[in-house]
Amino acid sequence: MQKVILKRLLQLIPTLLVVITFTFAATRLIPGDPVAAMLGEQYDATKVDALREELGLNDPIPVQFGHYLVDILHGDFGDSYYFNTSAMNMIKARLPNTLMLSVTSLCIAILVGVFFGVISARRQSSILDYALTVISLFGVSAPVFWVAIMMVLLFSVNLGWLPSFGMVTIAQGGFVEFLRHIALPCACLAVIPMGTFMRITRSSMIDSLGSDSVRALRARGVSEKSIVWKHALKNALPPILTVVGMQFAGCFAGAVLTENIFSWPGMGTMISSAIDNRDYSLIQATVLVVALAFVIINLITDILYMVINPKGSL
Repeated sequence: MQKVILKRLLQLIPTLLVVITFTFAATRLIPGDPVAAMLGEQYDATKVDALREELGLNDPIPVQFGHYLVDILHGDFGDSYYFNTSAMNMIKARLPNTLMLSVTSLCIAILVGVFFGVISARRQSSILDYALTVISLFGVSAPVFWVAIMMVLLFSVNLGWLPSFGMVTIAQGGFVEFLRHIALPCACLAVIPMGTFMRITRSSMIDSLGSDSVRALRARGVSEKSIVWKHALKNALPPILTVVGMQFAGCFAGAVLTENIFSWPGMGTMISSAIDNRDYSLIQATVLVVALAFVIINLITDILYMVINPKGSL
């Protein structure tokens, strides 16, 4: 296991190098001038050249990329052009909000998806199974932005039960208000992974319930409840774990749209603002942090998979 973990860690280097290179190139292809966005109404042609020189934007692209790599190796991710502050400080302020939203959504999706996936497998070919299958297909197919808009129309506009935008911390408005503000964004982000977990759990549980080991447990008189939730579900976990990392990545990606729709102050709204303002440093730092988070989550998923299913990871 230690060799596999070391191999995964070594793979981080080329992966992050590709991300850094691609992000640097992509930011330079964004239409518009970051200096013009910085100056705004105070735009003055005489100031433009001086500011571009100060920021190093007049240097050849390879030189800019070299300076960027050297800065990263020294732990310097640059300053936001538009907000005139450290890009990493802005990420540190916004990342906890996005993690809170993404992790909570993923946990809800796992709990609900696995539970109904098991129920669907136990009632295979029943009306309940068909109904849950349709729900899971809807969850997998529904676009995030459409789900968000429908939820706002239903729960905020028509029923008036939940707020449609903003974030309130427990310290600001109490636990109830915190739950009311996080409910819609979390439910929206949980829909797609929940459908995925339902489908994978159902398929894996059907195979597990039909295995020889489960037949042996039934022959020994072990209760059906214990067989399903203790033995069969444990055997069905490896396929479920393999998609946890991808679904976390999906929640993170979906947060870009969801946070903008619900005005949630996280990484999604920040990177949208950075793109609008051609803020190269902030875009590059944000994408790099997100890519690093994805790689770490996938590494943790691989380790959990090896712990649960050592033979399958060899």
